[in-house]
Amino acid sequence: MIGNQHPWHDVSPGENLPQIVTAVIEISTGSRTKYEIDKPSGLIRLDRILLSSMYYPANYGIIPQTYYSDGDPLDILVLCSESLVPLTLVNARVIGIMEMTDEDKRDHKIIAVAENDSSLSHINDIENLPAYTINEIQNFFEEYKKLEGKAVQVFGFKNKKEAFACIEESLSMYMNEIKPKMKNI
Repeated sequence: MIGNQHPWHDVSPGENLPQIVTAVIEISTGSRTKYEIDKPSGLIRLDRILLSSMYYPANYGIIPQTYYSDGDPLDILVLCSESLVPLTLVNARVIGIMEMTDEDKRDHKIIAVAENDSSLSHINDIENLPAYTINEIQNFFEEYKKLEGKAVQVFGFKNKKEAFACIEESLSMYMNEIKPKMKNI
């Protein structure tokens, strides 16, 4: 938990949705350590150390108060000139989406830049990213689970309008599927 707040349920998803969202960082850029927010407690749980000799190409986390078709909060990659520690809250400017499946479940990733990182102020849509950055992200997700024998398939990247639709869908899914259950707890 962050103070008395659960990072998935109690942190605001942002004030300028879906263009700028709050991201809760789980994994720092350059890490091989796969952390996840523990759904019941809100603490950070070690999921695993990656078997591959690969490192997360961006800060990785969730958008609070979202729910996606893989049964988890919506994932977000936040590009930033610095590596951010787990449980950092970041205003993230949404620039696109990577469409993928993980073990045959739809598991898309929102792509964003840290709003308060002036070195990225010129990045406004996915086409503003260098091809190298896109290739690095795609390669990471295509390869990082191979040694675990798990299948991941990346279908490509789409612009921020597609990402906005995904965010709005996941906010609605949270309100309809998760929020009602919380009143009973």
